[in-house]
Amino acid sequence: MTQTPQSFKHHARLDPQFHFVLFGTLLVNFVVAIVLTVRHPSFWSAWFLVLSFVAFIALFRLRLYPLKVQDRVIRLEERLRLQALAPAEWHAQICRLNEDQLIGLRFASDEEVVELAKQALEHNLNRKQIKERIQSWRADDWRV
Repeated sequence: MTQTPQSFKHHARLDPQFHFVLFGTLLVNFVVAIVLTVRHPSFWSAWFLVLSFVAFIALFRLRLYPLKVQDRVIRLEERLRLQALAPAEWHAQICRLNEDQLIGLRFASDEEVVELAKQALEHNLNRKQIKERIQSWRADDWRV
C-alpha cells in the first residue's frame, strides 16, 4: 500500500487500533455506564461508571507519556542537527529555541532548517507557523 508523502497537510498519524478501536470501545463503555447508572442507580452501576472514567484517564495518560518522551528526543535531535548545520557563531542561539519551535523544525530539510530556526527566533513562530513555512518537507516516519 502506498503511503501519501508527508507534507504540512498530510503529516498527522492515526493508529486505527488506538484511535478507533480502543478509544471507540472505551467511549461506548462510558456511555453504557452512564445509561446504566441513570436507569438503574446502585452502588455497582455507579462503581462501573467510576471505573469507566478511570479507564479514560488511563488511556490518555498511556498516550501522553510516549508523546512526551518523543518530544524530548526530538528536542535533542534538532539541537544536535542545528549544531552540525549552523555556523559556529550561531550556536549560542540554539538554546533560545523553545520546545514547540524545535518540534516544528523537525520536518524541515537540512538545507532550510537553520534559516527557519532564525525566523522562528526573530518572529517568535510557533510549531504550526514553522511547518507552514517549510519548502522541502523531511518526512518523520518514526514518530509515535
